[in-house]
Amino acid sequence: MRSKRFIAMAMVSMMALSMTACGGKTEEPATTEPAAETPAETPDAEPAADAAEDTADAAADAAGAGGNIGVCIYKFDDAFMTTYRNALQEILEGKGYTVTFMDGKNDQAEQNNQINNFIAQEVDALIINPVMTSAADQIITTVKDAGIPTVLINREPTAEQMAAYDKLVYVGCDARQSGTMQGELILDTENKGDINGDGKISYIMIQGDPENVDAQYRTEFSVKALTDAGMEVEELDLQRGDWDRNKGQEIAQNDLAKFGDEIEVVFCNNDDMAIGALQAIQAAGRKVNEDIYLVGVDALDAALNEVANGNMTGTVLNDAQGQAQGAVDAMEALLGGATYASGEQSIYVDYVKVTPENVADFQ
Repeated sequence: MRSKRFIAMAMVSMMALSMTACGGKTEEPATTEPAAETPAETPDAEPAADAAEDTADAAADAAGAGGNIGVCIYKFDDAFMTTYRNALQEILEGKGYTVTFMDGKNDQAEQNNQINNFIAQEVDALIINPVMTSAADQIITTVKDAGIPTVLINREPTAEQMAAYDKLVYVGCDARQSGTMQGELILDTENKGDINGDGKISYIMIQGDPENVDAQYRTEFSVKALTDAGMEVEELDLQRGDWDRNKGQEIAQNDLAKFGDEIEVVFCNNDDMAIGALQAIQAAGRKVNEDIYLVGVDALDAALNEVANGNMTGTVLNDAQGQAQGAVDAMEALLGGATYASGEQSIYVDYVKVTPENVADFQ
């Protein structure tokens, strides 16, 4: 998996260096002596001056080339995707693109209409954060039929789905890695999550959207990290929280009332739900890292503060800036004419564990 990622990123970097956003060739500036120091009778003087002028004109054209980019976000009020969206906007506009963002409002039909409208407007490329991964086939068919270079972000289709279109790239993180790191955060505690010493880790799982592959993998691999380390586990509850802080708070509150001190670990598929769970934990008179553990994913600013203050056991950095840069790089490669073979269409950015020991590095 890592070699695939590095090869893909190397391809992207080379394309980005050799192509402008609209596929124009960028030439290296010609090196010439100032005109005043060049003898008039030198036969190469005029061609050299013309070459320098042509190079300057090409550079000016490239700088203003830009292009029209349509970006579809599954919903604007998702905390992580807000960070991601802001990073995308800064990078794209900084490169001279005209970019339009659309809020899917967590409604796939609404997003489908937005994609069709962008195609009708003849945008140069699309960056799409699907509302539903189950809609991947429809989205891919639509952009393929229109011949629009497309980068999918944050929610990954299957390799088989991606293979239908060679001007399609996915940029994101491998959610299995984030789940594994959540489990490792628990294993790194002094009692490996077994607070009451009964030989097993009793946990509740607050899941995102269970249709989303990130939610599926974070749920599975956080627990798998524990069992792979030889720990016995007990799932007290698993509830769908839809990535939402209020739902995280409600689920944790209900489970704390039902299971009480039996709960040793609260796994949350993202930080927003973890912060909601923290509110319930504190309201119940429990103390994180003393009689209960709490982990999330994303490394939102609010979560970083809670980790630093000892109110979360840890989180996992979901690198929005790195993914946004990767998405733009991949988009520019596609605009430059790059195509991708089946099995080479996913570009991954690594997650990073965030603990009280290293949290200052991310604040």
